[in-house]
Amino acid sequence: MLKKKARHMAVAFMAGIMIFSLTAVPVQADSISEAEQRGKELQQQKEAAENEKNSLAGQLNQVISDMQEAEEKLTKKQDEIKKAQDELVQAQIQENDQYEAMKLRIKYMYENGNTSLLEILLSARSMGDLLNKAEYVQTISEYDRNMLEKYEQLTKEIEKKEQVLKKEEEELKTLQNDLIAKRDSVNQLLAEKEVQISSLEQQIGENAAKLQQLIKEAEEAKRRQAEAEAARKAAAEAARRAAQAASSSGSSSSAGSSYVSGNGTLAYPVASPRITSGYGYRTAPTAGATSRHDGIDFGGATGTPIYASEAGTVVTASYNSARGNYVVVNHGNGIQTWYQHCSAVYVSAGQKVSRGQNIAAIGATGIVTGPHLHYEVHVNGTPVNPLSYL
Repeated sequence: MLKKKARHMAVAFMAGIMIFSLTAVPVQADSISEAEQRGKELQQQKEAAENEKNSLAGQLNQVISDMQEAEEKLTKKQDEIKKAQDELVQAQIQENDQYEAMKLRIKYMYENGNTSLLEILLSARSMGDLLNKAEYVQTISEYDRNMLEKYEQLTKEIEKKEQVLKKEEEELKTLQNDLIAKRDSVNQLLAEKEVQISSLEQQIGENAAKLQQLIKEAEEAKRRQAEAEAARKAAAEAARRAAQAASSSGSSSSAGSSYVSGNGTLAYPVASPRITSGYGYRTAPTAGATSRHDGIDFGGATGTPIYASEAGTVVTASYNSARGNYVVVNHGNGIQTWYQHCSAVYVSAGQKVSRGQNIAAIGATGIVTGPHLHYEVHVNGTPVNPLSYL
């Protein structure tokens, strides 16, 4: 019955480890691959957004250049309009001066006896009418009429020129307004692109942090998988040894007392005890390790035999992420001994062991900095200094 129970526990333990080792790492690997792909996509989006931003910046520079050119043209056109208006005023002044001079001459002619000119002057309704009537009056000089016609034509040409210049001015103002609207639009697009790039940079940072976390988790899963594999092998070896021991004698005495050492109630768990860390408070040697050291550490190479400190019953032969592979033996009278970080375990729960029996081997499973045996003595469930019992 004991033999069958040991085998069942070993099989169940190994099955659980195998399921963990088959599922944990691939899931992490997929997540890492997805995060890396996401990072590449975000980087490509950022590069595309930056290219668009540079293109918009080029457009904005061109718009600003066009606005400056339009402003210069508008200023020049306004100067031309002002010049044309000044020319028009001068032409009107000259026309008026010529007209007034002609009237003076007509008055002079009247005062010297020519009454027909006064009648013409009084009956004329306009400058044109006066000229038409004056055509029949030989006393009005040809010079006056030619000059009046010249100034009248000049006035019309300048007015036409002013109208053309004002139309061109309006077109330039429209162009300028269009350029201002385009500038504002490009500035808005640039602002939106800046926001997009900032958002992508934030996403890239978050994805990078996530990727680092996934890599860290994958490494941790890989470490646990290696420990689980070591535990699986140890459990298999323990099951083999348990089956061998059960078949050879059916009792714990068959294991023999291959090693007995020490003068205390309990024997040392290793043949050549070398304490590397004592009992009590200490600085944690590595991340995850405790600063309250509930036992003592014996240094040794991986595979070095670990012996039971006293006869008793194995209550636990298992695996823990911190302790690694470990064994707990109950000796009665409230005393238990704990053996942790084993590379291999040769006993199973429920098995009887004798003092000095080889129950495990030194290893580096769980949270450790190197291979050693962490050994604890518990009295009524409370850890005590093992040296008081060795």
